[in-house]
Amino acid sequence: MNASAHVAAGPGFEGVDLVINWGLGVDSTAYVVKMLEDPAAHGVDLARTLVMHQLTGDEWPATRAHADEFVLPLLREHRVRLVQVARASRALEIVVMDDSRQPERIIERGPWALWDEYEAGGTVPQQGGIRLCSLHAKGEVGDALIAREIGARPFRQVMGFNADEVGRKRRDEAASKNPLRQGVYPLIDWGWGRDRCEAFLYERFGVRWEKSYCSFCCFPVSMGAMADHLDRMRAHPDIAGRVLRLEYTSVSLNPQAKLFGRRSLLEQFDPGQAADRSVLAVFEEELTCPWALYHVRRILPVSKADPTRRGRALRSVERVDVGRAAALGLRLRAVSERHGVPVEVDEGYGRVRAWMRRRGLGRPTVEELLVTAPFQVRSKQVPHFEREWAAHRGSRS
Repeated sequence: MNASAHVAAGPGFEGVDLVINWGLGVDSTAYVVKMLEDPAAHGVDLARTLVMHQLTGDEWPATRAHADEFVLPLLREHRVRLVQVARASRALEIVVMDDSRQPERIIERGPWALWDEYEAGGTVPQQGGIRLCSLHAKGEVGDALIAREIGARPFRQVMGFNADEVGRKRRDEAASKNPLRQGVYPLIDWGWGRDRCEAFLYERFGVRWEKSYCSFCCFPVSMGAMADHLDRMRAHPDIAGRVLRLEYTSVSLNPQAKLFGRRSLLEQFDPGQAADRSVLAVFEEELTCPWALYHVRRILPVSKADPTRRGRALRSVERVDVGRAAALGLRLRAVSERHGVPVEVDEGYGRVRAWMRRRGLGRPTVEELLVTAPFQVRSKQVPHFEREWAAHRGSRS
């Protein structure tokens, strides 16, 4: 079905007035399963309900498998309409991947996924500020589908925030800009925290329902789930190796752009441990792809609104050449050494970085470098970058 097609409710069903956000994780799954025991008791008319799953594209295999095995049969039994929706591109264009009252499987990804954005940008998710990744892959996608499905009619939207997340409820209520929307937070109303949700799913299905999040998420460390996250990585070295390549590319272009702030994912794995060696072996295999030579310029300005604060960084990335890692590295080293430009060489994995300008400690400041890294990053700069670069290039703070 194309992105502009209208999704009909189907014969014999009324229009939708209840949307349930289902992210496949513990909390929203616990709500869906509990609600289906007696929909009417929870104020739910299934004929007028849409369960919405927004695809991020990088959900863990076990989470999708549990949803397939335990939840989809319930949705089929009760003839609940499940719509799986994703972005069709970086632009806000959505595509419905599956729309059914007899859903057979959880779709893995759509035409565009969060991974595509980070890989092409040579970056990783950042812990500070708004969770733009969730906004891009879920919030904006869900809002677009709701606007198309419901239009100018009042509706309720169930959010699976548990009773330990009252702050998320407040933020959701404050952020809602649709006057026709009523947010509903049943788990909070029931007093069901994360432990209660996990226990309920275990009692019902006999499995430990794992957290739902992208494989390259930066939040396991702040969620206190780093040990479990690394165990997941070790159980899926193919996924871990791919994420390590994403981070390695990001750190190549910006040494401060590690996945966990000051800590990198790579430093969590010990070559002396057998399980970790499997992960690192896949990572090294990932690095056998073509590489590129990149010219990176970065401006770190002061805020125009408040000179005492740091402004938003501006970056220009130009892919100068593509080739084999070793050949590009030798070329960069030779040219840099001939011109007296400082060079850093990663003997372990092959990156070569030449600093033409290093950033200063204060703001504003700039930096400029040439670096070799995997080829997936696209050339990109904001339209006004050259004007700003000319204005800031003398900054040495």
